[in-house]
Amino acid sequence: MSDETRPLPRIRARGRSFLALVLSPEAELDDWLRGLDAQIARSPSFFVGKPIILDLGLLAGDAEGLADLYPALLERGVRVIGIEGGDPDWPAVAGWDWPVGFDGGRAAGTVELPEDNAGHAAPMPPAPSMPAAALIVEGPVRSGQSVQNPDGDVVVIGSVASGAEISAGGSVHVYGTLRGRAIAGMGGQTGARIFAAVMKAELLAIDGYYMIAEEIDPTLLDRSAQAMLEDDMLVVRTLN
Repeated sequence: MSDETRPLPRIRARGRSFLALVLSPEAELDDWLRGLDAQIARSPSFFVGKPIILDLGLLAGDAEGLADLYPALLERGVRVIGIEGGDPDWPAVAGWDWPVGFDGGRAAGTVELPEDNAGHAAPMPPAPSMPAAALIVEGPVRSGQSVQNPDGDVVVIGSVASGAEISAGGSVHVYGTLRGRAIAGMGGQTGARIFAAVMKAELLAIDGYYMIAEEIDPTLLDRSAQAMLEDDMLVVRTLN
């Protein structure tokens, strides 16, 4: 069979969603980098494997040390997948290799590619919006595992081990001991919360605000507790 007569293969595509952290450096950049170094020293694995968006919105184009910022992040193992809030025409960033794409994320189902005659089809009315379903995990989440539900809550009927990570567009509910990392409100839901029957988290984060284990009030450890945002601050309170 010649190439001209051989049936063409069906092209398949899948959607992929991911959690990206946003870093917003501030002047003085030398001080900000020292603060970043302190964060990495407290939690060396926090940025490992995480896609990072660099937001330059708090900096001017002539900020001192701006030219060295991107190389400094790369030296620290920070994987920058995108840059926003700045201008590529700033002289200070002329030597930067601005990211144009990235890989990774979580499989989110098949995406149907349009047919050639799709433009002749009658437009379909938009589907009514439905509340996102919660992702329920029946059992413990072990070290090294990552559970994500970018569009809704995550409910764990068990414990979350140290080194495991739970990420949710909504809230995170752990009906056991939370020892790993819990990230809620990843889609910008500032009202999201993190609930744990026993709070011993390595890291808590809601809508980009985070708190590491050393910053949690020791009197709240080993107790039922919840984390929430109040006045742009992440706070942890008991459930009772």
